[in-house]
Amino acid sequence: MTRVGVVGNSSYEGLENVLVRLQQCAPELGMSLAFEDGLAASRDEAILASTTPLDLLLTLGGDGTMLRGARFLAGRRIPLLGINLGRLGFLTCCSEDGLEDALRRFTSNDHTVEQRMVLDVQQSPSREGARWRALNDVVLHKGGFARVLNLRVYVNSELIAAFASDGMIISTPTGSTAYSLSAGGPIVVPTLESIVLTPISPHTLAIRPVVLPPDQLVELRAEDGPEELLVTVDGQVGANLLPGDTLMVRRADTPVDIVRFSDTTFFARMRRKLHWGGLRERDEGDGC
Repeated sequence: MTRVGVVGNSSYEGLENVLVRLQQCAPELGMSLAFEDGLAASRDEAILASTTPLDLLLTLGGDGTMLRGARFLAGRRIPLLGINLGRLGFLTCCSEDGLEDALRRFTSNDHTVEQRMVLDVQQSPSREGARWRALNDVVLHKGGFARVLNLRVYVNSELIAAFASDGMIISTPTGSTAYSLSAGGPIVVPTLESIVLTPISPHTLAIRPVVLPPDQLVELRAEDGPEELLVTVDGQVGANLLPGDTLMVRRADTPVDIVRFSDTTFFARMRRKLHWGGLRERDEGDGC
C-alpha cells in the first residue's frame, strides 16, 4: 500500500472535483490517503500530521502549494509530486488532467526523483522561530519604504560587497527561475547545487548577480535604512530583521525530493511556460 499525504489550496476552483477523482482512483492504485486538516473535514480519510508515515506527498494547487508542501516535510526525505490547478505551475509535474496517469506512473516506478537543494535561513542573534528552510529563495527587503538599504554581504566571513539597493535575493537553483530571474539573476539548472545572490535594484553599475558554491555561508547586514527590514522565505513566511541582526544563509542538511517524469524536462518547461528561446507564436503547439 502506497501511503500518500495530500496538501491542497482551497482557493483553486475545481479542487473539490480533483479530490473526488483522487479518492475514486486511490483504491485501484493501491493508495491510502491522508488529507491535511482543511481538506479532510468532509472525508472519511486519515488526517495528515507532521509525523504521518508517507511514501509520497501530493500537492494540489500551484507552485506556492508545492513550496508549502516542502515546508511541511521539514527535511523528511519523502518524494513531492505537484499537480497544477493554476496558470503557471513551473515546479509542478502536470495539470489536473494528468493526475491519474502521474499517480499510476509513480506507483509503477516509471519516474525519477530529483534532489533539490534547500537553504537553511537563520537570524543572529537567534530568536524563537527565526529559522526556516527555503526551496526557492530568501529575500531581505525594505517593504513599502522608499529609502534604499545600505547592505554588507559576507561570504565565509569575508566582505564581498557593500552597496545601496532595495534588497537582496538569495536563491537556490530551483528558485533561480522565480523572483531572482525577474530581478536579472541567472538561470541555473535546478540539479546543479549552488547559491545565487541577486541584488534588487542596486544603486550602482558595479554590482551584478553572483553564483557561489553550495558550501558557502552567506551573511547579510544592513548598515542603515528602515528600523525594521523584512525577511521573506519562499514568498510565504518570514519575519522582521531588527537593527544589529545578521541574516545567515547556508545549504540545509537535507534536500527536497521532487518527482519528475522522463517526458517533461527542465528545458521543455522553460520553453513552454516561460517561452524561453523564442516567440510564443512560433512555439505554440511544439508539444513540450
